[in-house]
Amino acid sequence: MPERDELLPGPPPSAGPQGTGRHRVVVISASVGAGHDGAADGLTSRLAAQGFLVDRYDFLDLLPARTGKLLRDAYHRLLTRAPERYQRLYQATEHASRPGAVWRALFRSAEHRTLAALPPDTTAVISTYPGASQVLGALRQRGALKVPAYTFLTDFSVHALWIAPGIDAHLAVHPIPAAQAHAQGAAAVTVVGPVTDARFAPVVGGQRSAARARFGLPEHAPLALLVAGSWGVGAVRQAAAEIQETGVAVPVVVCGRNQSLVEQLRQDGIAHAFGWVDDMPGLMHACDVLVQNAGGLTALEAFASGLPVASYRCIPGHGRANAQALEEAGLAAWIRTVDDLRPVLAELLHGPRGRGQRLAGVALHRAASGPVPAITARAGHRLAPPAPSPTVHHPGRRRLALAATTAVATVSLGVAAPLTYAYAKAPAHFTTVAHYLDGDDR
Repeated sequence: MPERDELLPGPPPSAGPQGTGRHRVVVISASVGAGHDGAADGLTSRLAAQGFLVDRYDFLDLLPARTGKLLRDAYHRLLTRAPERYQRLYQATEHASRPGAVWRALFRSAEHRTLAALPPDTTAVISTYPGASQVLGALRQRGALKVPAYTFLTDFSVHALWIAPGIDAHLAVHPIPAAQAHAQGAAAVTVVGPVTDARFAPVVGGQRSAARARFGLPEHAPLALLVAGSWGVGAVRQAAAEIQETGVAVPVVVCGRNQSLVEQLRQDGIAHAFGWVDDMPGLMHACDVLVQNAGGLTALEAFASGLPVASYRCIPGHGRANAQALEEAGLAAWIRTVDDLRPVLAELLHGPRGRGQRLAGVALHRAASGPVPAITARAGHRLAPPAPSPTVHHPGRRRLALAATTAVATVSLGVAAPLTYAYAKAPAHFTTVAHYLDGDDR
């Protein structure tokens, strides 16, 4: 298996020198799992590095009384106790033209507190949660919010709730979610690439051995990092047992805040089960492949770390939708049956499929200039041009070069993405691509 420190030499491209002004940007996330907050963390750090003042709010705190906690708890119960009911609900609303009456009433209840929370010198507001986007869009439509409002699409699949009339621009991590957003009427869709902590990077030097020693992991065995979000939901015990039974890799399971799952796994004979892990970059350095069930922030962090990614026993709703989108993008394998688990893991660990995914994942992070220039374009904050990305030549990697061209071409707001990346692997989806390319941005 090739060393992961050979993937792309040099550091990621700089976002450019710091801006000269002190403009204030507000980022609104939601503590529903960790993905929305993780994206907000990445946005906050990048904006702060460019000289912006950044305020953070949790959308659940902007809802009246205890509504936010009730919403989070209800979502958690659906995922853990009635997953197929959640799947039906997700599918029923996936392409709805507008939120239902109950959702609209809930969002209206947050409008006053959202507007009151914004400091007077705010120059832009960014949402990483669909409910917050709905509120901001409604405020913009009525003229109550006077500054630009953006939605940062955290998922590879775009549910209809993400698309809110009134939002000035929708920022996507990849052309596939950009196409989905555009097809649903999103305004000014732009591919800006992911935002993750800078510590997520391909392993170099002796980092791998040191990380394995630090976590008490086998020194030489192939390791499959199995994750299930901050809540530790889904068929985690079954997936861990099945990975172990393949004999191809040793499962290393992260259960988030689900401590009872940690104990159950250890009783099942899974030796390396962890609860909440603060040093996820280090754990990714220790492992050789990521197996995930939701397709959210952890997958993006794995791409940045040079890990090949597989989706397996995905949770309903966004988990399955993200798995399909990641597969279409050529960034992650979707293992649909237990019979496919062993051969696909072997390909990702030892074959050209794994190396191709590692290269594609790192390139995803390095091809685009990030969300700050797109935000700056409307927030009145001028930045110097970003430093150029390091030029890397990989014979026969034409698809990766095309990916870089695609992402760079979409950095300006209002420019539809030329969706050429990875479509050699998904020709059946050219209908969606053509719709995106032929349409006018709104």
